[in-house]
Parts: sequence; structure tokens; C-alpha cells
Amino acid sequence: MTTTKISDRRETLERRIQPLLEQIYSEQDALALLERIYDLVCEDIAEFVDEDFGKWSQKNILLITYGDSLKRQGENPLVTLERFLTEYLNETITGVHILPFCPYSSDDGFAVIDYLKVNPELGDWNDIKSIAEHFNLMVDLVINHVSSQSRWFDEFKRGEKPGRDYFITVDPDTDVSDVVRPRSSPLLVRVETTEGEKYVWATFSEDQIDLNFANPDVLIEFVKILLFYVRIGAKYVRLDAIGYLWKAIGTSCIHLPQTHAVIKVLREILQFVDPVVALITETNVPNRENLSYFGNRNEAHMIYNFSLPPLLLNALLQGKSDHLKTWMMSMPPAPIGCAYLNFTASHDGIGLRPTEGLLTETEYEQLVTTMKRFGGEISMRRRADGTESPYEINISLFDALKGTVKGEDNWQVQRFLCSQTIMMSVEGIPAFYIHSLLATPNDKENVKRTGRKRSINRHQWDYDELLDRLEHPDTPQSIVLRELRRLLAVRRRQPAFHPNATQYTLHLKKALFGFWRQSINRDQSIFSIHNLSDRVQKLYLSEINLVCTDPWCDLISGNIIDDIYETVVLEPYQSVWITNKFDEKDEIGQTNGHRNHAIASDSL
Repeated sequence: MTTTKISDRRETLERRIQPLLEQIYSEQDALALLERIYDLVCEDIAEFVDEDFGKWSQKNILLITYGDSLKRQGENPLVTLERFLTEYLNETITGVHILPFCPYSSDDGFAVIDYLKVNPELGDWNDIKSIAEHFNLMVDLVINHVSSQSRWFDEFKRGEKPGRDYFITVDPDTDVSDVVRPRSSPLLVRVETTEGEKYVWATFSEDQIDLNFANPDVLIEFVKILLFYVRIGAKYVRLDAIGYLWKAIGTSCIHLPQTHAVIKVLREILQFVDPVVALITETNVPNRENLSYFGNRNEAHMIYNFSLPPLLLNALLQGKSDHLKTWMMSMPPAPIGCAYLNFTASHDGIGLRPTEGLLTETEYEQLVTTMKRFGGEISMRRRADGTESPYEINISLFDALKGTVKGEDNWQVQRFLCSQTIMMSVEGIPAFYIHSLLATPNDKENVKRTGRKRSINRHQWDYDELLDRLEHPDTPQSIVLRELRRLLAVRRRQPAFHPNATQYTLHLKKALFGFWRQSINRDQSIFSIHNLSDRVQKLYLSEINLVCTDPWCDLISGNIIDDIYETVVLEPYQSVWITNKFDEKDEIGQTNGHRNHAIASDSL
């Protein structure tokens, strides 16, 4: 890494950021804005302001959780969370994404009232900083909208600055039919102000009012918030709903050039204050649109791999790999300095838009029907023509995998572990939703209580009850967490699982999904192969061309491969990591025997 002299940094900032600002604002506004940005960052400019290519390795594992996913009577939830992280995941994960922890009015945190405060029901900044001292902290920058109960919106309704100019008003008779919607709620919300009735833009709900980034002052507000989060220890910053940031009547108002330019500006600012921090875009859209947020290696450091959850779920329900394989073959390697963020479940539902053009109509209908049969809900969105279509599946992933399109069966745990093993094997950084680590089932009571479909997968565990389940070896919670911790301990030692290691799709029988990972320095190969079906499958090693001069071993079971032309029998939903580079520490699978035998179906 080279260093840029302090005397040259202002000039460097101007050279990098001014052209971007001029893509968004007038030349005059851009010059004034550049001066304001420099004043904000000048005291925090890092010693090295060039790109850090060592942000991640195969050791990086993230946890996604709400601040109050775990609750214990008489204790702040953030304290309880840190206790769980320290006692159960200290050697398993390296980072934690604490979903919005600021005061909020709705949407479980995504209608932020005050970005610079911690919700007192969770804890305080000392609790956040304490977690950040031991784990790489990911925070949400809820940048598209703000709560209708925020100070800015109160100022808007009273006609007072600065909030008066922070929102978008639209004549209710304006044709907004071209606007792409993620929801079925009205786009324009009527508001009573001191100046009379007005209609404001609200992409997500009447309580989440979109901000007007055409006003440079709004960008400055979020630069201040961004810098504050970096100062409290954030190492990942997630840009929530970023695709909808810029509005222009007569367009789709999604993925507009100004939105991409704003992301580039934020990335450059992070580069100047802390090059270690990674910027992550959250865009739950079809795959080609999602990939655009890498830009030319100058936008997001990481993008969510949104196609993986629905395609992987469909593959395990159907027992075949064809669509998953087609998708993987079409996925480009992440650019240098960038990475995919892999996940199979999150606080939101399983998005269906990323399946567009990938699943057949029959399989799409079977997917939706099966999820309803397993207790799931379906959220809808409004198309430009006024019709509605499924937007996402709301269900616990553990319950989503309780069977196949044929119905429920006895392979739920094995099928679920297969899904997580695939996710942690694919190119990118794996992120586990806490309810996946804990095999949490659907929370139907939570849906009844809140009236929101997404609440089905936002369970709050009583911590003492959870501990009791984890201490009993035969509960799904104990089995799943124990096995995932074991697998991740093995994974973190394999250079071939570096987020940017080579990946090639293998062409095997439909019931098998396989791909080859090769370490950056090419000394380790891992053939990651998975049985997607409820039947025993044979893997002919001759089909994957193992090099005859190397020793080979399955890292998961610990079994040594003596003959590279032998046939390996894969039990239902069994996974293997066949590698040419291993040591005694990697052969821990031998201690418990074959995973599918250790986890008997009748244990549930």
C-alpha cells in the first residue's frame, strides 16, 4: 500500500470527488459541496488513503441479528447479545451486523427517528462500542427514508429549516406509473402542514418518508452520520434500499445514474477516513441490476448475493441443481477489491425478484405453494400497470426446508445444514442470520401480534430458554449450532475459501450441485459437492479429475481418498469438501463419524 502525503490529500480529494458531485449537482453547487465535505473529513483523514485490498480473507464470517433477538429479564438486550457472541461464537464469527439499533417508529428499526442515538430499550453507545471492540461491526445507514416522527419531518410540517427542504413533494395528479415499487402501499402520502395539504414521496410506507438528495444539504447530513458511525467503530456500512435514492418523474426512479454517483462519493469519503471500512449495497432486484452496484470497482465493496437464497431453496425443494448451476455459471467473479456477501436468510423475506428469468413458471408456482404449505406468507408488490405480484416469501428458513415439493419429511435438519454448507462454500463472504444458526421455526404468534408478515422470521428468544435448548444435545438448536460451528472452524483454515478464490461450476448429475474452488496462490483445491436430493447418490471421482500426484481428503467427514477413481456414496443432503491440502486439524469430521449418521432423522 502506498501513502499519500497530507499536503496532497486535499488535491486528491478534489480530483476524486468533484467530478462525481458534478454528475449530481450543478458545477457551482458541486464546488461548494466539495468544500463542506473536506471540512468534515479533514481531521479524520487516514495516514494511508489508497485502497486496502486486504479487507477480508477466508476467516471472515458475519452474523446478522437484531439488537434484541436475544432477551434476558433485567439485562439490556445488547449486553445479552454480546454475552452470546462471546460464549458461543467467539471462535466462529469475525463480524456482526446489528440491524438498526436507533430509535424508530416502525418496520423494526428501518423508520429511523434519530440516527445518532441508540434505542434505550436495547442499551447505549457503550454497549455498541463494546461489541465493536471484539467483532467487526456492521451498521445500517438507512439512507433512502426517515421516520415521519423524526425531527426533520416535524420541521417539514412546520415549514422550518432545515427539514422544510429535505423531502419530496409531488402534485397528487402527477403520473407516477413508471416508478418501480417494492410495496403495494400508495407512493404519495398526504400530509397536513402549516402551509396546507401536501403529498410527499414514500417508497416503502406512510411512516417512511423519502429524503430529497437533490438538496445537497441532505447529502451533507448523511456524510456526517457516516463519519459518526466510522468513529464509533463500524467496519462495514450497509446502504439500505439504496437503489431507490434518486427520484425523477417520468423514470423508474430506481438505479438512476445519480444514485450510483452518490455511492461513489460515499466510497471515496470512506477511502479517505478509513480505507479498511467496506461499503455494502442492499438492492433486492434481478441479478443483472444487482451486479451494477460494483460499478467499475468504484462503488460498493460488497453486494448481497440476492439470487442465492431463492435459487438454493428451490433447488433443495426440487432435488435438482439445473437452475442453480445455470445461475452460478453466469455469475462473474467479483472485481478486484470487491466481494459478494452470501446469505440464505435475513430479517427480511426471501426475495423473489432475483428469480425472474431463471425459474420456470411451474417451478415458481410450486415454490410459492410449498412455502404456504410449510406455514409461510407471501408479500406482494405493485407493478407499473397496477397489478400485484409476489415480492418475497416470509418464512423461517429452517421451516422452509422441512420438506420438498412432495411434502414434509424426516430430512429437515440435514437439508437445512446442506443449504448452509453450500452458502459458506460459494465465492464470497458468508453471513448467517441468527435464526439460521439457531434453527428457529416460524413465529406465527409474532405475526398476529404485529400484523406484519416479516415478523414470522424475527423471533425474540428468551435467552435462558435458548440456553436450555443448546445444552440438550438432541434439540434442533443444539444440533444445528454445533455442526455449523464445526464446519466453520474447518472452513476458516482453507485458503481455497478466500472470498476472491477461483470458482468453477462442475457438470454433474442433476441431483448433485458441485463447484471447484482454488486458492489465490493455486496451491489448494476444494471440490465442494452437495447431494440436493432425499435419495442416496453416487459421485464418480473420475468426473471431477483429481490430480493423481496429490493426496485427497474430504474435510467434512475426515475420510481419506485412497483411489482417485473410486465412487463416493453421498447420503441424502450430504456435502463433501474434497481437498488436496489438509492437516490433522482439518480431519475433525472423524471424531463424530459421518454427519448424516450422527444426526439421525428420528432425533427430532
